[in-house]
Amino acid sequence: MVSVVIGLTGQTGAGKSTLASYAEEKGCRVVNADAVAREVMQAGSSLLKGLAEIFGYDIIDDKGGLKRRLLAERAFSTKENTELLNRMTHSCINRRAEEYIKEYRKEGGVIVYDCPLLFESGGDALCDITAAVTAPESVRMNRIMSRDGLTEKEALLRIRAQKDEDFYRTGADVVIDGSAEMEKVIRDFDAFLEETARERGIL
Repeated sequence: MVSVVIGLTGQTGAGKSTLASYAEEKGCRVVNADAVAREVMQAGSSLLKGLAEIFGYDIIDDKGGLKRRLLAERAFSTKENTELLNRMTHSCINRRAEEYIKEYRKEGGVIVYDCPLLFESGGDALCDITAAVTAPESVRMNRIMSRDGLTEKEALLRIRAQKDEDFYRTGADVVIDGSAEMEKVIRDFDAFLEETARERGIL
């Protein structure tokens, strides 16, 4: 079966998650790195225990699950903490994501690996082509504060924890402008999906 794996990444609030949802609606198989992260950090996992040892045992709730917001607050508080979190989680997430991708390749078609830290984690090695969504900081601030109910300080922490736009433009095969109205962003992404599928002989 003919397949293609598209690595989809981008700055928080730029529209990546919206495009991943659209890809799924269109019939693509989507592997969501955040969902995989929740899977590998579920209650009782060795990874969760390791994170608790580093970032504090109070990041685990009464049921043994992860307090994601508290972990994010601590992990994104300094560059060193962010890098530590990433080192601990990246390999576990990519290994599980690779298992999903291998299964979906058997079915053929377009597979999207939705991964915020695609390049930093080495997840791009699992992909045939990569696309990054970018947008100005002001646009992203408004979107994530509205979407996640964050304060301006919390939103800024998340934004500053990521690389700048040049990093994504340099690393990605295709860059999608996420600053426009979302309808246009989706149209641009749809054209990219169609072109990629045709080039790979899927359509």
